[in-house]
Amino acid sequence: MTDSSALDPEDRKIVTLARSARVRNGVPEGAAVRDETGRTYVAGTVALDSLRLSALRTAVAMAVASGATSLEAAAVVTEAGEVPADDVAAVRDLGGAGTPVLVADPDGTIRETLTAG
Repeated sequence: MTDSSALDPEDRKIVTLARSARVRNGVPEGAAVRDETGRTYVAGTVALDSLRLSALRTAVAMAVASGATSLEAAAVVTEAGEVPADDVAAVRDLGGAGTPVLVADPDGTIRETLTAG
């Protein structure tokens, strides 16, 4: 486990944004992704009767809908034990193999870094 203060400032930023989305919206997960131009997209879990999306998939969808063509990094803040493989696959689909997915606890401590590949 690593404190987010030890991260690169741009990675720390997406972890902070993901934490904020989770708290602000009162949802189980918050996520943020950074595209090839440095723009960030932030999302929380979507839990409607007719639509259910994880925070990470929602953030990737927001990036795609805004015209992003690649991702540099992603972060998800969750209490869940694991990030589903399909969520990581969504990052890989846009970011390519090797895109880091920072998985953090609600306090911002990095639990692990997954590679979307």
